[in-house]
Amino acid sequence: MQEYDVIIIGAGHNGLVCAAYLLNAGYSVLLLEKRPVPGGAATTEECIPDQAPGFKFNLCAIDHEFIHLGPVVEELQLTKYGLEYLECDPVVFCPHPDGKYFLAHKSLEKTCAEIAKYNQRDAQKYAEFTHYWQQVVNAMIPMFNAPPKSIIDIFGNYNTNTFKDLFSVVGSTQKSMDFVRTMLNSAEDIINEWFDEEFLKAPLARLASELGAPPSQKNLAIGVMMMSMRHNPGMARPRGGTGALVQALVNLVTKKGGVILTEQQVEKVLINNNKAEGVRVKSGQEYRAKYGVISNIDAQRLFLQMTDKSDIDDVDSGLWERLERRIVNNNETILKIDLALDQPLIFEHHHHRDEYLIGSILIADSMNHVEQAHSKCTLGEIPDSDPSMYVVVPSMLDPSLAPSGKHTAWIEFFAPYQIAGAEGTGLNGTGWTDELKNKVADKVVDKLATYAPNVKQATIARRVESPAELGERLGAYKGNYYHIDMTLDQMVFFRPLPELANYKTPIDNLFLTGAGTHPGGSISGMPGRNCARVFLQSKHPISHAFKDMGSTIKSIFRVS
Repeated sequence: MQEYDVIIIGAGHNGLVCAAYLLNAGYSVLLLEKRPVPGGAATTEECIPDQAPGFKFNLCAIDHEFIHLGPVVEELQLTKYGLEYLECDPVVFCPHPDGKYFLAHKSLEKTCAEIAKYNQRDAQKYAEFTHYWQQVVNAMIPMFNAPPKSIIDIFGNYNTNTFKDLFSVVGSTQKSMDFVRTMLNSAEDIINEWFDEEFLKAPLARLASELGAPPSQKNLAIGVMMMSMRHNPGMARPRGGTGALVQALVNLVTKKGGVILTEQQVEKVLINNNKAEGVRVKSGQEYRAKYGVISNIDAQRLFLQMTDKSDIDDVDSGLWERLERRIVNNNETILKIDLALDQPLIFEHHHHRDEYLIGSILIADSMNHVEQAHSKCTLGEIPDSDPSMYVVVPSMLDPSLAPSGKHTAWIEFFAPYQIAGAEGTGLNGTGWTDELKNKVADKVVDKLATYAPNVKQATIARRVESPAELGERLGAYKGNYYHIDMTLDQMVFFRPLPELANYKTPIDNLFLTGAGTHPGGSISGMPGRNCARVFLQSKHPISHAFKDMGSTIKSIFRVS
């Protein structure tokens, strides 16, 4: 039986990041991935090879913002292993039905000038709004990059500038009360409080809803920070697609001696005397872990499907039921459409410029349009009568993704995982069939064609992945690529549950990482890095305590 110091279940980008830090600390690491390729939701694949050879598609994640809020790329020296980021500018284009459009550049000043073409007040308020949310983000970065229950780690991440931003946001009673009120509010209410013009409000609502809920949902106003991050630190994509980040991590892990085995689905965590000792894969092969098993999959699948209830009850008699009943997934996921194109999209009704295609293209006609796109999903309805969507033409920024002169299009359409009234039919009983997913995709493309009429004639080939297929491919519960919803009640100290929120579990030597842990989903590597820190602190508590104290003292005198 093969033995490693650490076994990681799932080779998604957070699992790979965690492995890299542990390898750097001298541990031997085995990663077990159920798919034929590592990467999880962060792969780039040639997925229509017969009809569109040479076209490479990001099958899930595409735009990278959060990873630039942390030190993962620099600390792991990923550029040495082949990673190159391409900066997007402009960052957003959102055409409006009346001929107006929102064009956001990385430069705040240029963006405000675009807004001022239609409304001078909104342009001024946009500058103030962005400045405020950038301060909020800067104040939160030290918390993102530390285990949520580690005060020393969090405090050690602050410097003079981030303390100033924190003080700017909550430095007085009035500011603190305003901040709490904002956090308890909805994105819709906050956007309406600041702005007048629908052409501006709609894309802000659409980006806020990327957290996976309608803009009207209370306690989720934090989503409006999404646009501010596109100004600073900015938005970028790896050359070669999101999978190039994964490849750089794979290069690092294998060079450091880590082992990655694909098509190895873990079926069981081996627990003895309240301690995780290894795993068993589908073939029956067992692997032993000397110091720990780390799960890069969500807590529900880990405990409810890969452990015996008796083992969990021995350490926490209530945990099993809390995992079943307290963790919320609101039924919203995505139907993903990939197009191989023989020409780029042309937005002929909006004074087309090729720069529109560099960043994200949002089809969001109004805040109500966005609201319908999300709220219907929670009811099990498909919001395809007037689709809203998120579109990217990644080959405009990175021609390596398509043959010369050709292009790819990436389309995200929010849809329910379980269709109401169709229980027990379709794939995994969700109601989704090949016929249905293609009918929905037709409506999505029809809507896109009202803005870019050439999309249909330009399409060489198409791939459509239903929510049920996406969930099956990723192994995600209810197709939730964030593992669990990103609502305030399931963030920070509550993600995924309070007793599991610091990457540890009640089972000795069993740890959690991935999107279902703090600070949540998206491409950031933060859960992987934070988990590695907790693991190392648990194995070397004295040395890490001194190291963390030293970092904290240094931070007091650090300016940036």
